[in-house]
Amino acid sequence: MLKIEHYTKSYGNKKAVDDLSLHILPGEIYGFIGHNGAGKTTTIKACCGILQFDSGEIYVDGISIRENPLACKKRLAYIPDNPDLYDFMTGIQYLNFVADIFGIGAVDRQTKIHQYADAFDLTADLAQPVSAYSHGMKQKLAIISALIHDPKLIIMDEPFVGLDPKASYLLKETMRDICKGGGAIFFSTHVLDVAERLCDKVAIIRGGKLIKSGTMEEVKGDMSLESVFLELEERHD
Repeated sequence: MLKIEHYTKSYGNKKAVDDLSLHILPGEIYGFIGHNGAGKTTTIKACCGILQFDSGEIYVDGISIRENPLACKKRLAYIPDNPDLYDFMTGIQYLNFVADIFGIGAVDRQTKIHQYADAFDLTADLAQPVSAYSHGMKQKLAIISALIHDPKLIIMDEPFVGLDPKASYLLKETMRDICKGGGAIFFSTHVLDVAERLCDKVAIIRGGKLIKSGTMEEVKGDMSLESVFLELEERHD
């Protein structure tokens, strides 16, 4: 579903990500772990077609993000760590705007918006301007907007930041449901205990280089993911 092959991205003389290769299969929840500045967000933005890159290839559902970014974007959804939404719109206007972009019909969009807005306790606030939303409410709106076109791949950068416990639980259940339906999830997080319980596979990146990846069992063995992460960080100091 998402194939990253020898991806490299530099800023000036500094390599933000160096020769990264990962393969996220349909049905997988894949965690992307690393300290601040490790290259996670740079990688995620390249996978979504937001950032150009120096070398390598990224494929979404077999389509090159370099050669056909629009076709890739139709198949995926991106939820950033700090949702940059249109503050002048109301919540419902924003969701309809996103539905228009993806060509979702009136009945289908109403069903999806009603379903997810009710689930995330946002229905009562959809008539309010986005500028009045808290960070958590904006995060919920971004999540709903990502789900209404039934993407095959969802890419998320720190998706649990700002969410209340109920919304966090619901997002995890939604992620599992998407993967049961043949979709895939690729997300970064600093919440390692959540990643350990939720992910099928995990990759750890440090200084732009992949230092360990595989199934959760392969990566952590008999240790906790947090212990493995800290040990690898010390080993590479």
